[in-house]
Amino acid sequence: MKASTLTGKAGFWKAYKPEYKSLWRLGMPVLVTQVGIIVVSFADTMMVGAYGTEELAAAAFVNSLFMIAIVMQLGFASGMTPIIGALYSRRQHDRVGATLRAGLQINSIVSIGFTAIMGTLYFFLDRFGQPEELMPLIRQYYLIILATLLPMAIFNCCQQTANGTTDTATPMWMILGANIINIIGNYLLIGGRFGCPELGLAGAGISTLTARCMATVGILTAFLTSKRYRVYRNGLRTPSPETAAIRRHVWLTSYPVMIQSGVECFLWSFGAIVSGWFGKIQLASYQVVNTISQLGFMTYMSFGIATSIRVANYTGLRDTNGIRRITSAGLHLNLLLSTIASAIFLIGGSDLIRIFTPDPEVTAAALLLIAPLILYQYGDAIQLTYANALRGTSNVKPLLWISLTSYIVIGIPFLLLLAKGLSMKNVGVYYSFSLALIVASVLLYRSFRSTIAKKELETSQTVAAGNSETD
Repeated sequence: MKASTLTGKAGFWKAYKPEYKSLWRLGMPVLVTQVGIIVVSFADTMMVGAYGTEELAAAAFVNSLFMIAIVMQLGFASGMTPIIGALYSRRQHDRVGATLRAGLQINSIVSIGFTAIMGTLYFFLDRFGQPEELMPLIRQYYLIILATLLPMAIFNCCQQTANGTTDTATPMWMILGANIINIIGNYLLIGGRFGCPELGLAGAGISTLTARCMATVGILTAFLTSKRYRVYRNGLRTPSPETAAIRRHVWLTSYPVMIQSGVECFLWSFGAIVSGWFGKIQLASYQVVNTISQLGFMTYMSFGIATSIRVANYTGLRDTNGIRRITSAGLHLNLLLSTIASAIFLIGGSDLIRIFTPDPEVTAAALLLIAPLILYQYGDAIQLTYANALRGTSNVKPLLWISLTSYIVIGIPFLLLLAKGLSMKNVGVYYSFSLALIVASVLLYRSFRSTIAKKELETSQTVAAGNSETD
């Protein structure tokens, strides 16, 4: 091997090793959190699926509808990360606290709006073409999940603030604790154990509501009492004359991310609705494979979030080389993880499916979705890396048109063509996701490159202006 090649590899490792370590340090608590969420999702699906196929199909429909609102709320809260990250890197502690105060206010308002919208939608559930025998289950479960939106919004805002200050461990412990409460509640209330009432699907909903409220109380307590967050408490508790301006800043940074997240999620939720057109077996199998797919998505999202935090830190320091380097490091990790996820789905997909449902018809239908599930892993990993990198730079407006183009203009017509036009049913739904994600990946990559080029130009102009004033 040539000496120049060895030198090049050594230089690459020297440049990227600190970035890999920082992403690993930030990403692992997020990953543990996401794994906890996956475990709860798996447990919900297993317990509800074991209780009955109708309950599983009803949960799939309701969760798919609420996923849009939940993801949009999370997207809105994630607009806090680049703002907090930049302030944290400049050690503006009071400003961090004031931003959290404003963020809690505006996130609560947005969540109340979503609660009103989803509450109105309740009266039109019978218009979605779902099997009539599922409607009583759907209506009861829907109202319980509706009550979880506001506590989730408050938790999300605090979580993203913690992430921006490079503390990904505190939210991890809160979510893990909530997950334990959720699983225990499911065990007691779905089937009626140890003297508890047998509530079926409603029991799963009550467990979810209780867990989400407990997580919110826990993280608020951490911000108000723990030593780590003492430096931000003055800004959090003291009203600031700049609160209105901070709220506006949070809104302008957050709403494009919210819409982008919602549009992307809408494609998957619309896929559930379309799957329901073909009966409860198609809908239930779609829910099972969607749950399994979280193994990949949540993992890529974890290191995407870590990338966003570090990009925000570098943005606060105006270090464009650092932004490029940390984004490349995040991409390397996510591509490796997508390869591992694909191998797991290929080798163990059938075993995973059988964990969730004893119904042979649901199992057979779900097995057909494994191939398209594997196909879209790389596209998902790439688009999550670059979407989070863009969020970290605070240049979030391109996310709007990219998501609309990829998931609405291209994704939905292609989904309908494959699922209904070519009679591929939910298999066609899953293949449509691959095209949408590939388009999103290409557009996000181009937008990221353009954003960094503009930041480099702005930095060079600022330096040139400073030199001319010195002369």
